[in-house]
Amino acid sequence: MTVLPIVIAPDPRLLQKSAPVAAVDDDLRRLMDDMLETMYASNGIGLAAVQVGVHKRVLVMDIARGSDRYEGRDESKSQPLFLVNPQIVGESEEQNIYEEGCLSFPGNFGEVERPKQVKVRYLDYHGKEQLLEADGLLATCVQHEMDHLDGKVFVDHLSLVRRDMILRKMKKAKKQMQAEG
Repeated sequence: MTVLPIVIAPDPRLLQKSAPVAAVDDDLRRLMDDMLETMYASNGIGLAAVQVGVHKRVLVMDIARGSDRYEGRDESKSQPLFLVNPQIVGESEEQNIYEEGCLSFPGNFGEVERPKQVKVRYLDYHGKEQLLEADGLLATCVQHEMDHLDGKVFVDHLSLVRRDMILRKMKKAKKQMQAEG
């Protein structure tokens, strides 16, 4: 498996919609394996293909082994999820608020309100259709990653002032990195 470079905001690739996947094949499984390795190496709990520059409707998650920012982290346990062409087919009226971060926005966080529970239909690692009933952190993670597939990022859910502040900070950091590199 390979650790892939993560697309860092601001980058127009993060704002593009991803295309549906025609078939789950060995090449796609290799991409999903590499995405999972990249996510683990970056201490994340979810990663969309667009975040590694691939505009396909694919995401990987593992909230059990994920970030130390969340309760319940246990590196000895892995519960990876591979979602291809995910679609939300139901959501609760009850909302949840989590302080979200994003591997494409390193070091930046904001409180985002989303439905507490979602039902998601998707194809798994082997191309079989599945239905996931998620709540709490898993529901938040699924929705966050699915936003990426539609060209949305978590800062789009923040106040305009907070969003602009994070984007200015990201532009400044990117310029500084380019000047140093």
